[in-house]
Amino acid sequence: MGDVAVIVKVMPESPDVDREALKAAIRAKVPVQDIREEPIGFGLVALKAAVVVPDRGGAPDEVERALRDVEGVGSAEIVESTLL
Repeated sequence: MGDVAVIVKVMPESPDVDREALKAAIRAKVPVQDIREEPIGFGLVALKAAVVVPDRGGAPDEVERALRDVEGVGSAEIVESTLL
């Protein structure tokens, strides 16, 4: 088995959430390779986190669930995945 790279789109609860603190919390929760910002509108900026996890049943879903539990996260969803 190999690894799976997933891109998870993380939406903050509001535009007032400190994005730098949110990035740090995300990095502490899952093995992030990169985080990029994507402006949405009205001051809201989504974070797209690239995460590499083992290719085993449920691993990408575990990442998504873990990110939903981070304080300040309104939603998290996998928008892309690829086998490495």
